[in-house]
Amino acid sequence: MTATLSFTVIWVSPEPFGPALAHGVSYCGQMSVTSIAAPAGTELVDGIPAAARLHIVTGKGGTGKTTVAAALALALAAGGRKVLLIEVEGRQAIAQLFDVPALPYGEHRLATTARGGQLWGLAIDAEEAMIEYLEMFYNLKRSARGLKKMGAVDFVTTLAPGLRDVLLTGKVKEAVTRTNPDGHLAYDVVVLDAPPTGRIRRFLDATREVANLTKFGPISRQSAGVIALLHGPQTAVHLVTLLEEMPVQETIDAAEELGEAGFQLGAVIVNRARPALISGDLLDAGGTVDVKLLTAGLRKANVAVAHADALAHEMTEYAERQEIQAENAARLAAVATPRLELPDLNPPVELGELHELAAYFTVAPS
Repeated sequence: MTATLSFTVIWVSPEPFGPALAHGVSYCGQMSVTSIAAPAGTELVDGIPAAARLHIVTGKGGTGKTTVAAALALALAAGGRKVLLIEVEGRQAIAQLFDVPALPYGEHRLATTARGGQLWGLAIDAEEAMIEYLEMFYNLKRSARGLKKMGAVDFVTTLAPGLRDVLLTGKVKEAVTRTNPDGHLAYDVVVLDAPPTGRIRRFLDATREVANLTKFGPISRQSAGVIALLHGPQTAVHLVTLLEEMPVQETIDAAEELGEAGFQLGAVIVNRARPALISGDLLDAGGTVDVKLLTAGLRKANVAVAHADALAHEMTEYAERQEIQAENAARLAAVATPRLELPDLNPPVELGELHELAAYFTVAPS
């Protein structure tokens, strides 16, 4: 368990949050910044490659992929790294997890660690990303903002959802490769809370479609850079699942699809895994808890037996759930990647629990 200390910081920044942001917007306001005690061990577990600079986290909706992405980002920051956590679905989920106001477009510090690590957050807005894109490559910032006022930017990104994905992945690539004036990388690691597994391959490969249409010029060069990053050894794609039939099947399908498309898989992360508490010798031939045996055990432990029937019913239901978990865990063997299990924390996950989850991504000291 990690110790936490919460405090509030008020600052006026003369610099834009992102050095490469075209807007140059500084922030004056009040946000919560959390100081986190780093885990005793900061060596990462199997499946979370330390050399990766971009960790992509996806999973079926409802599996808790955003929570997992945030916990992974905290674990990476605990090793003394500067980490950027990005979301692209417009839900302001990062702000909710870290209990801060909705994030304006820009990079905002969310947490610091005892080893000097930092965690920053960015909620990418496709319209603002398009304005950046037009200024970066065509020096059209003023024209782009005029188009936004007329609603043209939103119209274009809505009409062509593939273009929206191109803009989002392009911004992710910019964050990964950006350097400071001294030549050092702006961030050591970027963690992307990506779209669900049902559309993850299309999202990640949207730029490939653009590259097929543009063979020359800045768009072609940008597309080639995004493709090289997402398909290269610096990127790992992690799949979040629950030990339930549909999430496990989507995980198996996504792993196969991503592997065939040339993406590097990291780990399968089983979220909200329940511990095995009911041993087989407590169950009868029908798979239900033996009430007589349970009653005898309660008496032996000097526990009142009045609720033995109700307790047996609850235990039987848990045993059934336990069996379903075991069956789905066996199905996950079809995915040849390391597997990590996170405990069952009832949503919504609080900030202190998020810190506890982060420790599961690091190797405990021997």
